[in-house]
Amino acid sequence: MTRAAGSGISALDAWAFRAELVESFKIAGGAAHAHEGVFVRLKLADGTPGFGEASPLPAFNGETSRRSLGAVRRAARGWIGKDGGAWRARLTELEEVLPQGAGAARAALGMALLDAWTRRAGLPLRALFGGAETRLVSDITVTILPPVAAAAAARRIRALGVRAVKIKVGQDLAEDVARVMAVTAVDPRFILTLDANQGYGPRESLALLRRLRARGVRIALFEQPAAAEDWDGLARVARLGGVPVAADESVSGRADALGLARRRAAQVLNLKLMKMGLLEVWDCALIAKASGLGLMIGGMIETSLAMTCAAHFAAGLGGFSFVDLDTPLWLRKDPTRGLRMERGGIYDLSKVSAGIGVTPLIPRS
Repeated sequence: MTRAAGSGISALDAWAFRAELVESFKIAGGAAHAHEGVFVRLKLADGTPGFGEASPLPAFNGETSRRSLGAVRRAARGWIGKDGGAWRARLTELEEVLPQGAGAARAALGMALLDAWTRRAGLPLRALFGGAETRLVSDITVTILPPVAAAAAARRIRALGVRAVKIKVGQDLAEDVARVMAVTAVDPRFILTLDANQGYGPRESLALLRRLRARGVRIALFEQPAAAEDWDGLARVARLGGVPVAADESVSGRADALGLARRRAAQVLNLKLMKMGLLEVWDCALIAKASGLGLMIGGMIETSLAMTCAAHFAAGLGGFSFVDLDTPLWLRKDPTRGLRMERGGIYDLSKVSAGIGVTPLIPRS
């Protein structure tokens, strides 16, 4: 079969979508009340489709859904007629065409291409990344809420059979302590992660840890307890706070991953497809593994398409100790069909026979 008759990229289109949230998603950097993103549909010459998603978070790097849509359309023009089977070359081209600040656009196009390629090959996407595992277990997040509301959220999490809880902090020490205590009162067996999203510097983060330790609360991981550029602050919290620290906003590409590893500024890297695209996030994971750093897979506010792609990535590589892929739960209506996170926070990827296993709902033309 010739390339044109099989794996050549014959068509690519994209459209914006908006999904309302069931409640405000509030973190230290602000609150989201609805989610805007972009879906991508790619077709190979033999008719095999592939789907991707761009779900940027403007507060992270200024990328918006409108900018993502424009970037996807610009980059797509250079792909038509090229061999989709040479997927690594195509992903490398994305990095040359799209700047690092267009990570969500990179992710959407890469996702669509790899979805199509593995569909055509009859393989689940996780196999492309190594096929190390078939399932992941995600945490569920408690956003910045008053204690009563946080306790109610914790009860819903417990009812879903989920043990790992991520609690957003970073605006007010007393309120953060009260929120954490409200969650632990629901179930002291919860495995807790804190996420300050740069809302605190090391002084406030260490003060929060001291107050929680005095109340007998143990923390498994503290995400971004200092500003993105304050790598010394990350290291200080880990050293004096007695908890592993995860770099999230501090790692936006290969150079950051390598620098954080060399300076031992964090113990865990939180990797997100939307930050940098599939090829660069893959390299960051390999840097972490080679350097002895722990791995976390996370995301922005995303539908089940992007979240399940991230699950394939993490399960395929293996070794991700922290999993945070719960944002489809915040969507009033997930505009996709296919695999969903199950009770217990489980992504069971053994149910996917080819590709990602999730497709967007395509609007009527």
